Amino acid sequence: MSDSAPLVLVSNRGPVSFEPDGGMRRGGGGLVTALTGLASYRDVTWVASAMTEEDAAAARLHDGRAFPVKLPDADREYLVRLVESDPLAYDRFYNIVANPMLWFIQHYLWDLSNAPDIRKGEVEAFELGYKQVNADLANAVIEEIDGVKDPVVMVHDYHLYTLPKVIREARPDVLLHHFIHIPWTQSDAWRVLPAGIREQLYTGILSNDIIGVHTQDYRRNFLQCCRDLMGLEVDFDEGRVLTTDGRVVWVRAYPLPIDADTTRAVARRERTLAFDEDLKRRRREHLILRVDRADLSKNVLRGFAAFDTFLDQHPEFLEKVSFIAQLMPSRSDIPEYREYLERIEALVAVVNQRHGTPDWMPIQLKLRDDLDEAVAAYRHYDVLLVNAMFDGMNLVAKEGPLVNERNGVSILSENTGAHEELGEFALSVNPFDIQELADAIFTALTMEPAERARRHEGLLKIVTARDPGDWIDEQLDDIARRRADYRD
Repeated sequence: MSDSAPLVLVSNRGPVSFEPDGGMRRGGGGLVTALTGLASYRDVTWVASAMTEEDAAAARLHDGRAFPVKLPDADREYLVRLVESDPLAYDRFYNIVANPMLWFIQHYLWDLSNAPDIRKGEVEAFELGYKQVNADLANAVIEEIDGVKDPVVMVHDYHLYTLPKVIREARPDVLLHHFIHIPWTQSDAWRVLPAGIREQLYTGILSNDIIGVHTQDYRRNFLQCCRDLMGLEVDFDEGRVLTTDGRVVWVRAYPLPIDADTTRAVARRERTLAFDEDLKRRRREHLILRVDRADLSKNVLRGFAAFDTFLDQHPEFLEKVSFIAQLMPSRSDIPEYREYLERIEALVAVVNQRHGTPDWMPIQLKLRDDLDEAVAAYRHYDVLLVNAMFDGMNLVAKEGPLVNERNGVSILSENTGAHEELGEFALSVNPFDIQELADAIFTALTMEPAERARRHEGLLKIVTARDPGDWIDEQLDDIARRRADYRD
């Protein structure tokens, strides 16, 4: 793909967020981290939602048009267009449909005996919220590519499934690429949705030319869904779907890597080194670590229950092992998440009460988002626990081994996207099997040094083999090949 080809990125969350004092900071989330690299070395216009009143004010200041931004850690300027939607529509879009409905479907989180209940309010939220915000962003993209020959639009994540169809109808010549950062679940999970909503979502996403996911498993699931739910012809070997209007959609797996240089740079920061020294003074003989959002999909409660079981069954480790859990509160406006965080705090209190002593607290719970503190802990763990029920990729599983200095052992859920790459050198666990997880903790803490070193070296080799530039290039190469197909 030519470096001069016009390129538009579109996502719900943008690369920058504006402060009340007029300042600007880098947007949060893994998606922004992944895409900022692309915007740093190509001419890009990034279209995103104005998520705060400050974002909306910045959009109005520029008459709703794209404007240049340059962050301190970026190599070059790129254009950002922040799109302001009706507040009620955005609330319905984000807090009723995208989260929790689609997020819960794509992480198998619904307790189907109790939820969800699809009523008039949910249907209206889809029609008047989700589709409206998608249309708002789509119309901004259409304006940005007006008059552009052979435009390329890269769409991101589960918030924007109906957007591609709006763009396709306005510009049949556009090349649309859509990457989904969370798992793609099997067919039955999607049957929660009314058939009409489900059909609109799939018709929307199948308006793309290329659909990207993290793993081969997610790719197979997507293809199977197209067959089961839409009755479409699919080619599992080639990863292709034939739509009802005769278009061919490519489905590809692009596992997201980490930026090793950036992560190592964080490990060298003065503030990180201060956390590092404090941790060395306080640590016990063994350290177990988890770094997560306090999200239902991360399976935090079963991780603590397994540690509780481990201490019951192996009292020889009492006062010799600490479990640091650094959790970032997540989606506190959703009742299920507030309740989950309360349950986490309650279980930690129970475990510490049962096993703790005046000099030793088994679980140290840190409810904050602090990258420097997390990276300092990465350096010293003996066990890194990643037991998510389902996860799109999970970059913690890659970041930890990169900077760890103790040949720490990774315990990794078989349902994380990272497991497809890292499973050979991790201790694989069923995230629902608490006894297996307790046994894995014991195995990790008693593993022979040579085996620990072998596994760590294997993980390190994998996580440094590719960088975000490779991830971007793989997608751009497919875009170029797809464009060549059209021209032929």
